[in-house]
Amino acid sequence: MKVLTVGGGGRELAAVDALYRSGSEVYAVMKNANPGIIRRSKAHLLCDEKDLEKVCSFAKENGVDLAYIGPEAPLEAGIVDALEAAGIRCAAPTKAAARIETSKTFMRELVEKHHIKGNLGFAHFDNAEDAARYIDTLDHEIVVKPVGLTGGKGVKVQGEHLLNREDTVAYIDEIFENNIGGAGVIIEEKAVGEEFTQMAFVDGKHVVPMPLVQDHKRAYEGDQGPNTGGMGSYSAADHLLPFVTQEERKEAISIVQAIVDAMAAEGCPYRGAMYGQFMLTRDGPKIIEINARFGDPEAMNVLSILETPFEKICLGMATGTLTDDVVFSHKATVCKYVVPRGYGVKSESGHEITVDEEAVKKAGAVAYYANVDEKNGKLVTGTSRSVGIVGIADSLEQAERNCEKALKAVKCDAMAVRHDIGTPELIQRRVDHMKQIRSA
Repeated sequence: MKVLTVGGGGRELAAVDALYRSGSEVYAVMKNANPGIIRRSKAHLLCDEKDLEKVCSFAKENGVDLAYIGPEAPLEAGIVDALEAAGIRCAAPTKAAARIETSKTFMRELVEKHHIKGNLGFAHFDNAEDAARYIDTLDHEIVVKPVGLTGGKGVKVQGEHLLNREDTVAYIDEIFENNIGGAGVIIEEKAVGEEFTQMAFVDGKHVVPMPLVQDHKRAYEGDQGPNTGGMGSYSAADHLLPFVTQEERKEAISIVQAIVDAMAAEGCPYRGAMYGQFMLTRDGPKIIEINARFGDPEAMNVLSILETPFEKICLGMATGTLTDDVVFSHKATVCKYVVPRGYGVKSESGHEITVDEEAVKKAGAVAYYANVDEKNGKLVTGTSRSVGIVGIADSLEQAERNCEKALKAVKCDAMAVRHDIGTPELIQRRVDHMKQIRSA
């Protein structure tokens, strides 16, 4: 099949690579010249991924049969609606369905209206004064979020980023003064536990779960520093996580299914990859976010071990014919992102970066180019994450070692990596933390 892909990051390269392995003929649209995507595509167009006219023209000119959309911004712009109006099937949600991510208020109110388990206390405000008055009525810690899209970097948590009332009010003011997220602020109850990601393939009604993954948002080792888009992630060979039971995973999957059912009932059926971010608490999984796409970097973990042809899955999602026979290898994966120095605060971009792909492969890993650009025959870093390195093995320990060995094949004079991701020490801290919470 001729498949259009939109997006130029590591998540999108993982999807393009999976389509390429399926035998798809890929036609790629992206704003940066990702060399991995270019290498695997029949043709590509460099443009704003929200330019619906250009994207649709490129798709029609090349006679594509199916479209996969990676990032959330084009979904919010209505790219699926435009492509479907042009007769192109999409393995991605419409603008109305993408509200599950593009409006945190929509998500919380949907879950509340349909009495779905796992919701947190919340309130939405259109001005800073009312939000500040509201927090004075609470006797528990909170999370402050812009309602709209912020690239995964807008969430601030009391007790971590916000150390007192003054910090909290200042951040609320900042959201409104700088129009961060564009649609107000949502104040949520703070959930205490361990985060995990349950992604699923969805065809409007049917949900097929992917292996569990744990992402690491904080910029620095030891879970310190500002939130980022994600510094790395890991998945286990049994598709669980060391601190999540099979029953707790089933509960998370049932929440995702209930959300899909609710969206169908509301007249905006969801098709495409869905990302459920949960906090495992002593009362079970609580919903942190629902995103209208694959996670990044989590897509690299799961798509690297996907055995079923991704083209078949995408067609099933687009046409409402998804089946349960989706197979992932029973392998562990550890992904660590190489990022520009200063990422999370102010990135030092524009530096040359090289990857010895043969050395990465020999180490038992895969390299996924992300926010890099090919200029004058050289790769240069952008302001976001540069290259994702995914170690793959039978055990988490070996996958982490493979990842570290492969990282030596990446050279850049202004880069940073969180080397603690996927290490036995960090994972054990997660396990111990959940034991403490369960026994509290």
